[in-house]
This record gives sequence, C-alpha cells and structure tokens, in this order.
Amino acid sequence: VQLQASGGGLVQAGDSLRLSCVASGRPFGAYAWFRQAPGKEREFVAASTWRGEKKDYGDSVKGRFTISRDNRDNTMYLRMNDVKPEDTAVYYCAARGSWVPRSYSYAYWGQGTQVTVSS
Repeated sequence: VQLQASGGGLVQAGDSLRLSCVASGRPFGAYAWFRQAPGKEREFVAASTWRGEKKDYGDSVKGRFTISRDNRDNTMYLRMNDVKPEDTAVYYCAARGSWVPRSYSYAYWGQGTQVTVSS
C-alpha cells in the first residue's frame, strides 16, 4: 500500500491550492487529510468515506476546503480555497479500512506535502 501526496507550495493569503494523493495497493473504506504546523500537534482537516457519501471537516477549514476523490484513478484531493497564514503546515493524506468519525487512527499515511501561506 502506498499513498503519495503532492501539490503543496508557497501561496499568498486568499489564493487557492489543490493537494493530491495517489493511493495504490488495495481498496479503502475511508480517507482523510491531516496537517501539522511547527510546534503543534497533528490536526484533523477533512475525511470522507471512499465513495463520498459521508464527509467531515475540521472547524477551522469548514466552508473553505473540499475533500474529494477521482474514482478513475484513486486519487484523493483536498481543494483549499481562501487560504490563510494559519493554514501553513505539512499536509498528510491517510487511508483506512472503514469510516470512523474524527478518527486519527489511520493505517496508511502519505509522506506529507508542505503548504506555506504568506500574508
């Protein structure tokens, strides 16, 4: 099983950015995005069932970020709109076998991609 995240970079406040995560190796029940800023604990960003019937977002990103997946090639996305300096962090994709609301216990993790938002 492999998760490969990409799409991070340096953007300005108010910009949009889309993170991608290619999943391979097996089907999953749920996937998620987390982030970790320097000196802070890992934070839940968004999660979805594999087929998208349930989605959940962290309070700090609700209304600005969208989690989705392309069925054709098992690529997971995190669309980030109206980004803010406080969104600066390393973003990680993750996947697990079943949906558990607000779980941090994911079996599979990507390597992380850095997002830096300048003011």
